[in-house]
Amino acid sequence: MTSTLFDDLLARRDWLLADGATGTNLFNLGLGPGDPPEFWNEDEPDKIRALYRGSVDAGSDLFLTNSFGSNASRLKLHQAQDRAYELSKLAAELGREVADAESRPIVVAGSMGPTGEIMAPMGSLTHEIAVEMFHEQAEGLKAGGADVLWVETISAFEELKAASEACGMAGMPWVGTMSFDTAGRTMMGVTSADLAKQVEKLPHKPAAFGANCGVGASDLLRTVLGFSAQGTERPIVAKGNAGIPKYVDGHIHYDGTPELMADYAVLARDCGAKIIGGCCGTAPAHLRQMREALETRPSNGRPSLEVIADTLGGFSSADDGTGDAPPKPERRRRRRG
Repeated sequence: MTSTLFDDLLARRDWLLADGATGTNLFNLGLGPGDPPEFWNEDEPDKIRALYRGSVDAGSDLFLTNSFGSNASRLKLHQAQDRAYELSKLAAELGREVADAESRPIVVAGSMGPTGEIMAPMGSLTHEIAVEMFHEQAEGLKAGGADVLWVETISAFEELKAASEACGMAGMPWVGTMSFDTAGRTMMGVTSADLAKQVEKLPHKPAAFGANCGVGASDLLRTVLGFSAQGTERPIVAKGNAGIPKYVDGHIHYDGTPELMADYAVLARDCGAKIIGGCCGTAPAHLRQMREALETRPSNGRPSLEVIADTLGGFSSADDGTGDAPPKPERRRRRRG
């Protein structure tokens, strides 16, 4: 496979700043609860351009397209399962338009979220059908001009494997991130050590892998340390939530301040992550301070779990599923915001 803009930036840079939240920022632009964001690629293209530009203007080197749920399985919930290719292509085309208008190189990453179904044998989704759905989405994103495919928020390695096969069929480089949210494991029991080992066994290996979403920034960085502990030489992705979600005045609010996310970004880099961004709750204001911190703060070496807990707040569970024993969640909490 020929070298891509994404490969070139990874080779030239010590770190890349990814984008922030998609859903949170679209809600701020007026998306209603339960409304499929992907429909906005056609119905509200200016707002999708604004979403992308928000990240770029804040300093992101790459942004994810508004196509997280544009696979046939998720779109079926809105009687739009036959529009997976079309809506994926539109999402990437709008991204390409924004990226190409910039004077600096910006990577358009085609977001591919989970199908929402459980893979066989535990569920009814077969490997073949999952590959077919992911391939349709991948081809749409490729046709729209995505530089790389970005498979995210996956819980089962079987689903990640199906997505990787689909990316290979489309002839596209890809990145894969899983969501570790249950005592350091994904919902389907995958640990950081499991993922670091298993990605190397895939026929079509990712250009980078890592974690997104989950619980809070502290937990996510503990997972990143778990990847690094396996000795992987593959670039690691850290896309943590902006603090902890709270229900305030009828809305979900994330309590992570821009200052907290700046601390998180530097710690993520020092934990071994090369691609650093935010997930739920992360707005352009967070990204600006994350960029400034990454550019100006020197490395203090790999942080201990105690340093992470002291800086960002304690962990949500007693361990990360790999046998380590981090500080107690209540220990030296210093959460800001």
